[in-house]
Amino acid sequence: MTETTKRLPKAERRSQLLATAQQIVREEGTDALTLGHLAERAGVSKPITYGHFQTRSGLLIALARELDDRSVEALHEALKRTRQRLPDVARVLGSTYMRCYTSAGPEWLAILAALKGDSEMEAVQQEVLDRYVTIYRNALAPLSDLPQRELQRRCVAIIGAAEALGRDLFRGRIDEAAAASTLASLIVAWLSRSG
Repeated sequence: MTETTKRLPKAERRSQLLATAQQIVREEGTDALTLGHLAERAGVSKPITYGHFQTRSGLLIALARELDDRSVEALHEALKRTRQRLPDVARVLGSTYMRCYTSAGPEWLAILAALKGDSEMEAVQQEVLDRYVTIYRNALAPLSDLPQRELQRRCVAIIGAAEALGRDLFRGRIDEAAAASTLASLIVAWLSRSG
């Protein structure tokens, strides 16, 4: 196969391949996402895609990490611009989570479904959830009188609620604004300082 795209540095090529992979998942579903099809759509040879991802599972895991990294980056940026008051931080946490779910949700859920039962993907899923728990705990700690262990447990529960709301959002059972507002109200109720 002749390369139809110019030679890119490895990091840029990987980004291009992941963007193409996300487009394939969005347009054709995860069943269509193979290393060979990715190579064809990206205009590169199969050895290039194999060199970056080794296996289809490796590609799907890399794509899941890429989607998560973008969501985390958006969350950190939103938190930097937020006043350090519980209602404001809770609003940003809720709205950013649901906005990310809306933008990446269909692809994210399809990727998770395609890798169901893959032990490496299950570890990645847990890593993603733990990452959000840590971000939430760090954002909320200065705004709460709760002991660290209790705050940690509540953040685990909040992320669980966020995932459940995100799935209902994806299924059309709730809209983004209502899901974000519900999550924010849960955060405020569980973390409000006691008199």
